This record gives sequence, C-alpha cells and structure tokens, in this order.
Amino acid sequence: MRDTPKHQGQRNQLVELLRKKGIKDEIVLTILNQVPRHLFMDTALANFAYEDKAYPIAADQTISQPYTVAFQTELLQLSSTDKVLEIGTGSGYQTAVLLGITPFVYTIERQQTLFKKTQLLFQKLGIRPKKHLFGDGYLGFEAAAPYDKIIVTAAAPEVPKALLKQLKIGGKLIIPLGDKEQIMTRFTKTSETAFDREQFGHFRFVPMLENKIK
Repeated sequence: MRDTPKHQGQRNQLVELLRKKGIKDEIVLTILNQVPRHLFMDTALANFAYEDKAYPIAADQTISQPYTVAFQTELLQLSSTDKVLEIGTGSGYQTAVLLGITPFVYTIERQQTLFKKTQLLFQKLGIRPKKHLFGDGYLGFEAAAPYDKIIVTAAAPEVPKALLKQLKIGGKLIIPLGDKEQIMTRFTKTSETAFDREQFGHFRFVPMLENKIK
C-alpha cells in the first residue's frame, strides 16, 4: 500500500481535529501529519486510519487513537537529543511518531506475534529505533538506562519500580494508571528517590501484564 495525496489530505484534516481538541505542540502535530497511520493497520481497516479512533491489531491489541498518541507525546516534552524508552511497541505507530522527533528510541513488545509483525513492518518502511526488543516491559531495558523520557502505552495498576529506577533525574515518565479506566499520569524524577506526580484526565488502554510474554 502506498501513501497517496488522498491520505495526506486525510492527515491534514486529522491534525486540524487534534488541534481543536487541544493539542498545542506544533512539532507533535507536524510529525502526525507526516506518519502514514494506514500503513500500521490491517488493510481491511485502512480506510478508517485517519478517524480519531483506536482499532484492533494483532494479538488482541489496539493501535491507539491519534489523539491519545498526540497527547502522550506532547506530555513527554521531547527534544531531538532525548533517549526514550517505549513500553509496548504495538503496531509501531507511536514508535514512528517518537522517531520523528528523536532518533534515540528503545521500544519493547511482550507479544511475540506482534513483535515479529512490527519488526517486518519496520524493515519494510525503513523505521530504525535504536533497539526493538521482545520482552517484559515491566523490567524496562536496563542496558541502555538511564532514559530522559519513558512512555508506557498500556494500562498499569501501579508504576513498575524498574522504570522509575531507569529514569534520569529530571526525566519524565508518562503512564496510564488504573484498571478499567486509567488516569494519564506524568512522573518527573527530582532525585534518586523523589518524584513529582501530575494527572491529566481519563483514558482507556489495554492492560500491561507483568511476567507475561507470549
């Protein structure tokens, strides 16, 4: 499947919708206008790619709503030199958005079917994170720590301690916390043992499962 002028026009409309919904970071909006979301979705759903909705992908997971992707990315306050850890590669769409801002992206996926599918897609599209890992996101990736920013794209009942430990002082962690409904939460590490905590409204994500890789 190609990226056509029609798709570009649909992305322009989506970006204007996201702007109306309150996304203000122009860099984030520019990247969402460049990343072809339809290429990260099942071809049967490609016609719906630029609706502001989540859709199913492999392994009972979803590709996040564009507003959610934009919202989480905006909360990260990314710079072009930031080292980022993404927990939950999923379709790879959020990964591609992050890579539009910084090349230093490490991403982990626990579902082997999804990991392999996305790995092939990354190769096809020329998307090159620093590391694309199959493993337990609860453990993070200590080998490349510390990180400037960490983004979790699945719901967790509490913050994994390993992720807090792998964050730089001054770094930010974005995570949806809760069971059936989550509160988007940002932690800023102020010392080795202290964190500022901010909350940014209610969202719905698939669950982040500990000690379970498939």
